[in-house]
Amino acid sequence: MTEVNNGDVVRIHYTAKLTDGSVIDSTQGREPLEFQVGAGQIIAGLDRQISGMAVGEMNTVTIPAEEAYGPHDDAKVQTLSRSVVPDGVEVGTRLQGTASDGHQMALTVTRVDDEQVTVDANHPFAGQDLVLNVTVVEILSA
Repeated sequence: MTEVNNGDVVRIHYTAKLTDGSVIDSTQGREPLEFQVGAGQIIAGLDRQISGMAVGEMNTVTIPAEEAYGPHDDAKVQTLSRSVVPDGVEVGTRLQGTASDGHQMALTVTRVDDEQVTVDANHPFAGQDLVLNVTVVEILSA
């Protein structure tokens, strides 16, 4: 039986959940995810745990936040004047912002009142452990 090794290009099916069981992503009904193991193309915890799995093998892996989307960083949360934010934003609205160094970043509105809007530049799943059900579909190349 062929096992996944670092450097292999593989195809997997997965269902990703938070620890409360809520599904956040899945390849169900879609093409399998294709990536090169060890190339940093997926979250680090899954990249590390996929090695050694065999084609057809299904495994449930828990990925700590630090190896998924990282810890929640309070420094990435800012409160802005309502006047600098587009009309109609509400909690959960996704915005594009520009950092002081010029790069674009995704922001999520977390609080709105008449004078201020709080935005969070953390990944929506930062600080959350993930549970993934993973099946190796194919090893395309070693």
